Parts: sequence; structure tokens; C-alpha cells
Amino acid sequence: MLTRSLRDRSTQGRELANSQRLVPELPEVETVRAGAEPHLLGRRLLAVHLTRDDLRWPMPKAALQQLTGRCCTAVTRRSKYLLVHFDGTDAPAALIHLGMTGRVLVEATTATAERPPYRTHEHWRMDFGDRLMRFIDPRRFGALDVVPRSQFTSHPRLVDLGQEPLEAAFDGAFLHRFSRARTAAIKSLLMDSHVLVGVGNIYASEACWRAHVRPRRAAKTLTRHECTALAIGVQEVLRAAITAGGTSFRDYVGVDEHAGFFARELAVYERVGEPCRRCSHLIKRAVDAGRSTYWCAGCQK
Repeated sequence: MLTRSLRDRSTQGRELANSQRLVPELPEVETVRAGAEPHLLGRRLLAVHLTRDDLRWPMPKAALQQLTGRCCTAVTRRSKYLLVHFDGTDAPAALIHLGMTGRVLVEATTATAERPPYRTHEHWRMDFGDRLMRFIDPRRFGALDVVPRSQFTSHPRLVDLGQEPLEAAFDGAFLHRFSRARTAAIKSLLMDSHVLVGVGNIYASEACWRAHVRPRRAAKTLTRHECTALAIGVQEVLRAAITAGGTSFRDYVGVDEHAGFFARELAVYERVGEPCRRCSHLIKRAVDAGRSTYWCAGCQK
């Protein structure tokens, strides 16, 4: 019995580690946003259908039903959250998080056509008449909430979020300022959503490689020059991943169910034992707090 319990915990640990590396990051969420907005913008929400009461957290049924009859005015992103904005009183937005395995799909249909059957693990759908927005999530770590405009900066899911990495305010000076008293690894600082949002495990490792910085170095040891190189690396890798439609390993796809292709461009992530594309030294891997970190021992200092 004890052996089985230990084996079960070990299996759960491996599953958790795998799920952590597969969580959609900023480029994947931005790809979904860019794909969804042209379909939803200006269209009126006719109905919201829920197949369960909760996902990671309870879904506010009454507030969601109050979105019906409103027109979509924009689809934006804050960190890894999608915000589908509507007109009318309080100008609310549907707040969507993909979780670990969530997929937001948007299908063209006709207002009079019979709606397609529900897919396995489809937990909610929004009917816009000639467009159908569907959410599929096998592990149910996604989220759906409603946020009035007045709460966009104070909502519990949004209030503590840090700097957006693709905005002008994020630069080497920002990183240098926030890294001075940090003994934690620089990769951990990049992934701290209270400081910087949307940069998860994949892109933090890749950004460090681009900046020639070893990801496990104490953040406070970075020079101003290295901080500038790292900020540039973060922005370069995020923009390149967005252009490629994100990184697909297992669950992630865009709203049209097309996979992202940035995995072909990864320099270190999941390339342990392979030669560095820059200096030919072998890529190394370590596990920190359940997450894999990859780097080149030859050109990252």
C-alpha cells in the first residue's frame, strides 16, 4: 500500500511537471486574441450556454447571461487572460483563461443553422449568430468570469499583474531596477507575474539564450548591459513566437484549430543533449521547483 502511494505521488508529480511546461504563454494567448477579434468584433451575443457550474472557479451564471444582447466592441489581452469587451451599461468584459489545456475555438455558421453538437470537454459556448465561440478544456483549469469596466484594474484576477513585456515601459532599466535585491534566479524573475506578465517557462529559457545569460544566475548579479540584452531577448522571442502562431506541444491550437509552429525555432527548450545553434556546445537541463530549465553552458554566462 505504501509503495503504491509513493508511486501515485511520483506519477502525479510527473504529470504536474508536464502540465506546467504545457501551459499557454503570452504568444499563444495573443494568437488566440488576434484570431478571435475579427470574428467577434461588432457582432451581437445572442446566447451563452454553460454545460457545468464551474471550471477552476465558479462561473457567474447571472452576469454571463446579462451579456446577451450586447455587441462585442473589442477583444484584448492582459497577461494570459483574454478579455471579450461588450457595449452597454458598465461596458463589461468576459474574462477567459485557457488554464493548462483550454482551447477557444471560433466557428463560422449561419444564424438559422442548427448548432453543432457539443464536443467532449466542451464547457461553454457563446453564440453570436453567424459565429460560435466554444471553450474546450479536458483538465478544467481554465476560467470564465465577467468584469465590469470599473473593475479592470481592481478585479482579483487582474489587480496584482505586473508589466506587459511588449510595452515600451519594459526595457533594460526596468529589469535592472527590479533585479537589484533579488537572489532568485533571473529566469524566476522573468516568470514572476507580479513583476512581468506572460513570460512562462518556454520563453524565459529562450530569452536568456538570446541574451547570452545563464537562466539560473542570481538576478542581482546581472549588469545593466546584460539586463538590456535580456529585455531585448524577451521581446524578440515573444514577437517571433506570435508571428509563428505560438508553440504547440500537445493541447494548444488557435481559434481555427491550427497549431503554432514556433517549436521549430526553439534554441534550447527541450533540446537537452543537442548542440547549441550558436556555439555547438551541448544544451543542458536542470529541474527547479518542478520546471525544466535549459541553457547552453558554452555561450550563456
